[in-house]
Amino acid sequence: MHLGDEMTLDYIKDMIERFKNGKKLHKKYVYQLVLKAKELFYKEPTMVEVGIESGRKLTVCGDTHGQYFDLLEIFDKNGYPSDTHAYLFNGDFVDRGSWSTEIALLLYAYKWMYPSWFFLNRGNHEADQMNKVYGFEGKSNPLSS
Repeated sequence: MHLGDEMTLDYIKDMIERFKNGKKLHKKYVYQLVLKAKELFYKEPTMVEVGIESGRKLTVCGDTHGQYFDLLEIFDKNGYPSDTHAYLFNGDFVDRGSWSTEIALLLYAYKWMYPSWFFLNRGNHEADQMNKVYGFEGKSNPLSS
């Protein structure tokens, strides 16, 4: 599984299956996904206005709380993100479930694939305090600069 300069649907499909089977991504690909997501988020305004054109669909979701298979069920029931199907996630991707990292990485991959059609709002579970409580914050953060 190789990640180049562009995100592809094949890569995302492979990620989904890999995570379903309890497999991980190599840390260089995780790092690449996080850096690309950071780049995309910094380009967006704090408040994003989403307009839906005729023939397109928007699904609004929230509170997956680390439940990876629940996220896949949302996609199965409503359709996977595509050029004509936007998603807006209203935070709380991580927390109670044991699949928080996999959810974040999958959402980042979709953000990379559809940067102007896939939106992630930060919830209270993505805030600094929650990162400290749940151990996502280490002594050094290479992404903080």
